[in-house]
Amino acid sequence: MARYTGPVCRLCRREGTKLFLKGERCLTGKCALDRRSTAPGQHGAANKKVREYGMQLREKQKTKRYYGVLEKPFANYYAEAERKSGMTGENLLILLERRLDNVVYRMGLADSRKQARQLVLHAHFTLNGKKVTIPSISVKVGDVIAVKEASRDLTTVKALIEGAASKLSPKWLEVNKENATAKVVALPAREDIDFDFNEQLIVELYSK
Repeated sequence: MARYTGPVCRLCRREGTKLFLKGERCLTGKCALDRRSTAPGQHGAANKKVREYGMQLREKQKTKRYYGVLEKPFANYYAEAERKSGMTGENLLILLERRLDNVVYRMGLADSRKQARQLVLHAHFTLNGKKVTIPSISVKVGDVIAVKEASRDLTTVKALIEGAASKLSPKWLEVNKENATAKVVALPAREDIDFDFNEQLIVELYSK
């Protein structure tokens, strides 16, 4: 299974914004972007003129990296968003929000989407009572996501469950922090996505 294995702080520096790829660390003074805000590489500090295509490309790369999706799957999400009725850009973000690893992160049961992906791959969660190991599964209204009973006593998982109590969850998820379960009560809407995306730039890029 293909995945990015390089330094994730480098990605935040390249996009010039915090993508929260290391969870709580991104909120501390150890954040690489706070210490060195220039883009990585020999010419990262150079003052370059960003053209229209460059802006569109950077927005696509930022969105991909925020959700932890590689190029081909991202293109597939865009194609699916384009087939749906409504605004393509909003459809794209909603499809990405519905990924199971993102839902686990939104439940507060992981410090980052990368950690959420690992927890799903290691079979610590169930979907509608059945074991699931595919982070890219798209949840739908009525689905119930829960920590697997056998995983609840593991030290790492137990600490994440305890930490989830202080984290906010989106309104489209009905989260029971005590039981470490969540029910999808509605599909996410554009206003539920609290990160600064300009999805129209992505649409313009793919429309070329």
